[in-house]
Amino acid sequence: MTTSSHTDDAPSSPHELQRKLSNRHLQLIAIGGAIGTGLFMGSGKTISLAGPSILIIYMIIGAMFFFLMRALGEILLSNLHYKSFIDMAHDLIGPGAGYYIGWSYWLGWILVGIADLAAIINYLNFWLPDGVAFTPMGQALISAGCVLLVLGINLLTVKLFGEIEFWFALIKILAILGLILIGGYMVFSHFQAPSGSVASFSNVWSHGGMFPKGGSGFLAGFQIALFAFVGVELIGTMAAETKDPEKNLPKAVNAIPTRIILFYVLALFIVMSVTPWTEIPADQSPFVSLFMHAGIGGAAIIMNLVVLSSVMSSMNSGVFSTSRMLFGLAKEGQAPEKLAELSKRAVPAKGLLFSCGFIMAGAALQYFVPNTVEAFTLASSLCVILFISIWSIIMVCYIRYRKLRPELHAKSNFKMPGGVWMSYLVLIFLAFTLVILSLEPDTLKALIISPVWVIILAATYQLMYKPRMKKRNQHD
Repeated sequence: MTTSSHTDDAPSSPHELQRKLSNRHLQLIAIGGAIGTGLFMGSGKTISLAGPSILIIYMIIGAMFFFLMRALGEILLSNLHYKSFIDMAHDLIGPGAGYYIGWSYWLGWILVGIADLAAIINYLNFWLPDGVAFTPMGQALISAGCVLLVLGINLLTVKLFGEIEFWFALIKILAILGLILIGGYMVFSHFQAPSGSVASFSNVWSHGGMFPKGGSGFLAGFQIALFAFVGVELIGTMAAETKDPEKNLPKAVNAIPTRIILFYVLALFIVMSVTPWTEIPADQSPFVSLFMHAGIGGAAIIMNLVVLSSVMSSMNSGVFSTSRMLFGLAKEGQAPEKLAELSKRAVPAKGLLFSCGFIMAGAALQYFVPNTVEAFTLASSLCVILFISIWSIIMVCYIRYRKLRPELHAKSNFKMPGGVWMSYLVLIFLAFTLVILSLEPDTLKALIISPVWVIILAATYQLMYKPRMKKRNQHD
């Protein structure tokens, strides 16, 4: 494969995805991918598990993901024929790797969608009187309505998707910046909550230190913290629909450390300064509970609306990425050919319908696990395991790229810092996170059943798609 000379003004095929996402869209979607449901909802449970050491957890994970994204960025920019991870893995490792990463990424975002539906139900309970909850039928209707709304948005043009996601992300950014400013003011004015606690930076370390739950609590915090980072690689699925990728992709990747420090570390530091971590409920968003704890009901209502929009944004991005993965798989003969068809608006409409159908079916989980936090934890645990395998394959792709294409690395203007040795360090870290998942009973369940997915993929690849690919190669 050679580097593409494709320009935004070049005529594009009606059978190909269109480069309609501008720098403005890409930057905000990249931020939105880094600020998802895991931060808004999952951080409450993570704080209860790890205490203030959650700040260190986010900095460690954030550093690893910066290198992962630099590796991904260098590979994608080395060959603009790569449309997503599938093309990259298929070319550098083999068709089996492309098949695995494509379908696993699809399932991972389906699970994110299911977790998001659980989160939406949880947030909507905020508006109900104490002691009242939605019936299973009510939960099902809300879930169906959310899925149909996201489907409708994605069936429109990719440019309109980018515009809607831009505003979703902007709402999240402004909300977190607002929380940091208001929380900072509460600390400096020594705000006293109705419970009697006084806002102070010392609240972060004065309730048992930075590691109040010891080493085991610190390790337990990694699982849900990892879920918060699902989506940071989302720009890797947008390579085929990004204008001027040589300029815009590096900007989006290089901004990741700043975003993590600002939106994760600083925001949660302020939250735990205003509200002692021991008083933050595990089953609520700490961003909402901060204002509730402080007795500022109006602000809590606004933040709850923001959190709801964040969850919808996460689901919106997830449905977008699954349809593009299905499109790439179908193009390679690894998914039904119908999924490679584009609508008149250059959108993979059949892939969108396919994905939304599975998310809708997954919403039935609400019937079997009526506790929304438990449903969220189960779906997010399975999701994290899949994404760990996907992130690992991205790093293996980089190692293969350095071995097979040294001339492209030499020409690259966006080289990954640390190169191959840093790739191995990231892989060791990802293996370490899998070990951590075995320490908690709820995540251990997900870890035990995850090999079922590998068996399903191996069987379908050998029985259905490998013979089809042989036929295609003979025909060519």
